[in-house]
Amino acid sequence: MPERPAPLPWRSPTGSPSPSPNPGRFPVVGGDRPVSGPSRGSASVPVSPASGGPSRGSASVPVSPASGGPSRGSASVPVSPAPTGPQGPGPSDLGRVPPLGPPISALPAPGDAGPAPAPVASGRRRLPVVLAVVLLLVLAGVGVVVARPGPVAGWLGDEPESASNAAGATPEPNPSDVLAGPDPNAPVPTPDGVRAALDPLVGAAVLGSRVNVSVADVISGQTLFAKGADDGTVPASVTKLATAVTVLAAREPGYRIPTRAVAGAKAGEVVIIGGGDPTLAIDKKGYYPGAARLDDLAAQVRTALGGTTPTSVTVDGSVYSGPVYGPGWDADIPTGGSGGAVTALMTDGGRRDPGAEHGAAARFAEPDLAAGKSFARLLGVPTDAVKRGAAPAQAAGGTPAPGTELGVVQSPPLIRMVDIMISESDNLVAEALARQVALARNQPASFDGGAAAMDAEVAELGLPADEITLSDGSGLSRRNRISPSLLTDLVRLAASPDHPELAGVFGGLPVGGWSGTLDERYRTAPGTAPGAGSVRAKTGTLTAVHSIAGLVTTADGRLLTFAVLTDQVPGGKETAQPALDRIAAALAGCGCR
Repeated sequence: MPERPAPLPWRSPTGSPSPSPNPGRFPVVGGDRPVSGPSRGSASVPVSPASGGPSRGSASVPVSPASGGPSRGSASVPVSPAPTGPQGPGPSDLGRVPPLGPPISALPAPGDAGPAPAPVASGRRRLPVVLAVVLLLVLAGVGVVVARPGPVAGWLGDEPESASNAAGATPEPNPSDVLAGPDPNAPVPTPDGVRAALDPLVGAAVLGSRVNVSVADVISGQTLFAKGADDGTVPASVTKLATAVTVLAAREPGYRIPTRAVAGAKAGEVVIIGGGDPTLAIDKKGYYPGAARLDDLAAQVRTALGGTTPTSVTVDGSVYSGPVYGPGWDADIPTGGSGGAVTALMTDGGRRDPGAEHGAAARFAEPDLAAGKSFARLLGVPTDAVKRGAAPAQAAGGTPAPGTELGVVQSPPLIRMVDIMISESDNLVAEALARQVALARNQPASFDGGAAAMDAEVAELGLPADEITLSDGSGLSRRNRISPSLLTDLVRLAASPDHPELAGVFGGLPVGGWSGTLDERYRTAPGTAPGAGSVRAKTGTLTAVHSIAGLVTTADGRLLTFAVLTDQVPGGKETAQPALDRIAAALAGCGCR
C-alpha cells in the first residue's frame, strides 16, 4: 500500500448564525457539518458549534443517551436532553438537539500518535484521496441544529440574520457535551488487537455462514480488520449510504426538486408536472416538515389564470420511466407499507394518511393520480377530469398560451432529504434520490438508469466501482451487491475535506441507544452497552439479510469506520441484530491494542 500524504490543515470558519428550532419529526441539518462550500473540494471545513448556541444543553446532563428517548415510531427525534437531573430527559425534552464536542476537523493531525500499524493485506485498490479528519460524530446521528456556517443556511432556505439580531443579541454560553467527541491523538488500534476483539463475534452461528466485515481508521485510512471485506454482499438498506453519497456528489446539497404547473393545450386545462419530489404535501398537514405544497401551487395557478376557470387536470410524470416497482423486490413490498410505487408525482411519499407515524404505512397504488386528484380538488376541478398525459410544448395563442408556466414549488434541499432518508430509512425518498443521480448524469430516471448512474458516480469519485452492483437506491432489492470495504471507503470519503458537499451523509445517521433505527438497540442486549452513544450507523434488514455500517468511537477516543454485512442469516432479527451490535460494541469498548 503506498504511503498516504499528511491530512490537509484545518482552517477556521467565520461566524455562524444562531440555530433555529427543529419543527418536525425529522432532523434538520446543522452547520457543524463540513459543508461550507457547494462546489467539490473548494471550501474550508466548518467546525463545532459556535458561541451563541442555545442554552438548552448548558447544564449538566447524562453522558450516555441510552435512556430517556422515545420509541422508534415516535414522531419526534430525541435530540438534546435538557437539564433534567439523574432520571434523564423527560417528554418535554424531545425534539431538542444534543450539543456536541469539537469535530475531529478542529483538532490537530495525529503526527505524534506514533507509527501506524502495518496494514492488513488486501488486493483491492484503495481510496486514492487524502482522507483526513471527519466532522465529529456524524453529528450525533440526530441531525444537528447547532450552527450553520458558510452557505448551509442558504441551502436550507434560511433568511440571513438581521443586523439588529446580530448586534443586539447577548451571546449565550457554549452547550456542554452530551456525546463525547473522538480524540485524533488517541492511539490507533492494532490489527491484532481488533482481530482478538472481533474474531469470536463474527463467527457467531446466529449470523450465518457469510459474515463479511471491514474496519478502518478514519483519519489514516489504516485497514484494521478484513473478513470477506471485498466481497459483494446483499446490503439491504445500508445501500442508502451509497445513495446519499452519490446524490450529494451529483446534485450538490442545496439542489431542490421542482413541481410545476403549466397551461394545457385546451382552455382551462392545467398540467401538473412531477419532477420527482416524494416529500410534496397537499397542505400544511403533510408528512415531511418543510415540504412543498400543492395548495401553494394551486394558489399560483389561480392567480396566473386570472379569469379563466380550470376545467381539467393532466398529470405529467414522464420524467420517470420504466417499472414502478423495483427488480429483486420481495413480493410483499408493494403492499407491506415499507415501499410503494415510484412515480414522479406523489404526495407524502405515497402515503394515504400523512398523519401516520414513521414506519410501514398504507400507500396509494397510483400515487401520481392520487396527487393529481388532490390538486384538482384544490382548483375546484372534478376528480373525474384528472388523467395522465404530457405537457404541451410552448405555443402561441390562447390566454394563457399552451405550455405557459402557471406556478412552481420547490422541494426541501437535498441535504435535508438525505437526512430523512438515512434517519428514517425512507425507501421512497431513497428511490427518488437515486433518480436524481440519473437525471444529473443524463441517464433515464428509472431503476436501471438510477443504478447505472450511481455506479458511475462511485467510479468518478475514485472508488472501486467493481465492488458495487445496484438494482435500486433503497436496498429493497436482493440483487444489490456492495462490499463492506467499499462502504467504509464511502464513509471515509464523505469525511474528507476535499469533499465537504458529501458530509450531509452524517447528519441523519442513527445513534446507538438514542435515535432512528438504533433507538432501541444497544440498550438491553448483553454485550452491546458500550455501543450506546458511540455507534453511529445505518442499518439494513431483509429476510435472512442483516447489515450495519457507519462509525464508532473506541474507548481510547479513536474514530473508526466499520461495515458488517450478512446475507445468509438462519434466524430472525431478534438474534441477528444483537449479534451485529456486539461487533460494533466490542470496537467501542476496547482500545484494541
